[in-house]
Amino acid sequence: MTDIYGQKPWLKFYDKQVPANLKYPEKPFWEVVGPAFAEFPDKVGLYYMGTPFTFKQLDIMSTRFAHLLKKVGLKKGDIVGVNLPNLPAYYISLLGIQKIGCVLSGVSPLLTAEELNHQLKDSGAKVLVSLDALYPRIEKSVAGTALKAIVFTGIADYLSPVLATMGKLLKKIPTGKVLPLPGIEIYHFKQVMKTMPADPVSEKVSMDDTCVMQYTGGTTGLPKGAELTHRNIVDQLTQMTTWLDFKMGVGVGLTAFPLFHIAGLIVAIALCCRAITQIAVPNPRDQKFIIKAMKKHRPIMIGNVPTVFLELMKQPDFKAYDFSDVQFFASGAAPFPPEYIKEFEKIVGDNKLVEVYGLTETSPLITASPRYGKKIAGAVGIPLPDTIIKIVDPSTGEPVPFNEPGEVVVKGPQVFTKGYFKKPQETANVLRDGWFHTGDVGKMDEDGFLTIVDRLKDMVNVSGMKVFTRELDDVICEHPDVDMGATVGLADPDRPGSEIVVSAIVLKAGVEKSDAEKTKITEYLRGRVAPYKVPRRIEFYDQLPISAVGKILKRELRTLLAKPK
Repeated sequence: MTDIYGQKPWLKFYDKQVPANLKYPEKPFWEVVGPAFAEFPDKVGLYYMGTPFTFKQLDIMSTRFAHLLKKVGLKKGDIVGVNLPNLPAYYISLLGIQKIGCVLSGVSPLLTAEELNHQLKDSGAKVLVSLDALYPRIEKSVAGTALKAIVFTGIADYLSPVLATMGKLLKKIPTGKVLPLPGIEIYHFKQVMKTMPADPVSEKVSMDDTCVMQYTGGTTGLPKGAELTHRNIVDQLTQMTTWLDFKMGVGVGLTAFPLFHIAGLIVAIALCCRAITQIAVPNPRDQKFIIKAMKKHRPIMIGNVPTVFLELMKQPDFKAYDFSDVQFFASGAAPFPPEYIKEFEKIVGDNKLVEVYGLTETSPLITASPRYGKKIAGAVGIPLPDTIIKIVDPSTGEPVPFNEPGEVVVKGPQVFTKGYFKKPQETANVLRDGWFHTGDVGKMDEDGFLTIVDRLKDMVNVSGMKVFTRELDDVICEHPDVDMGATVGLADPDRPGSEIVVSAIVLKAGVEKSDAEKTKITEYLRGRVAPYKVPRRIEFYDQLPISAVGKILKRELRTLLAKPK
């Protein structure tokens, strides 16, 4: 077969500011990001609950944090875990970590004590930055780790005195008492900012040194640390800022992506390196806060997971907002349901939704909708510059024709080369012959637009017939009574080796959970999909298990549905 993917049909849809090949700086993280701080020292770099931080302040504070790491004894390549929501300490820590050549590892504040202990042990983190309210969990998580020090911050840190006082009095701000821990030094972030020196620090690092180690569940097993080098991160920044046409020092960005997730991290860094002011969103589910911040700061770009956008669409204040200043909306980490895109665009304006797709292992973006040009509802765009995608048969590795489903495999400068930390076999499983195997099922049309169909592990085998659950989920969500739906496969008790299709559905407010409603939805699906795709079972729930970035957790859902109701 002719190498149809190697012909790169997507290039003809690039916006005019995007060349087919980019020039990438041979400079590590801070040498790429730092100049923006020097050029715009007095510009506000970050707003936290109304408190402004200039780029100069962020620069000085991150230097103080770097000095603390040196005091504790950290050296180039040592791991620093940051276990926080989007608070000032996260932004400051990530910059300070890079200044002395250490490695940032995001740690979700939603982890259980057992999960946190695993990640700390696996990474060998020597310093952890965490929240005082998480102290009880931290206390249970440190046994057997390599931690030398923990730096605690609070949600009220850097709030205005009035907000901080009111929040504490009304008990709306979670806090926690921090006690000594055996063998571990305890520091408080605000005190560090007062006592550590601000003398410039630097450490020479190479482009192939690890810059960030983000943990990902992958397709199986415990989370693994994906090592992303300075080259991966810097090249991704170059791709992203070119593609999205970020102008130096212009505008405000608002994103609710959490910084402990690779999407939130890379967007925050991209805004920093273009000296674009950003708004910290500590709680992505607080729609009122997001709308209030929009009204006050008039962002030019807004980035969220689809579930956040869908919730915002229900808010009257969001619908009434004047979106003329917002140049585009970036949506990623999960598919934006195509049936809602027209409704979204009626609210915000036409051609403003930029869908992106990527993985932790790809720093993360590998495709995006053109910022200005052609977009296809349901597709996640086209490959970024210097990025090649093929759709292959997962059993043979051979390319499949356009519009046929197969596994998405990718090459590009943003794809990790170091692999998973201390896991050579798992690395070999996904990096084969220079291609990263994503584990996602997708299909590409003749123009190069990619649609993600499913995860390989979520595909259901019904007596040899393949059911792509994401496609079925989209059809279910088009039903007027359905607010949210997700489908999994469970073992068929009557046919060993086969599976049955089972769907979990959240109904819209006012719709009664009943057998009659199940019949109604089943009959609707019989008219829309092949008989073997129709769910054998439908279960109604008040909510579905969702990750911190808005993805439906199908592994948890599978466990939930396997239990008898």
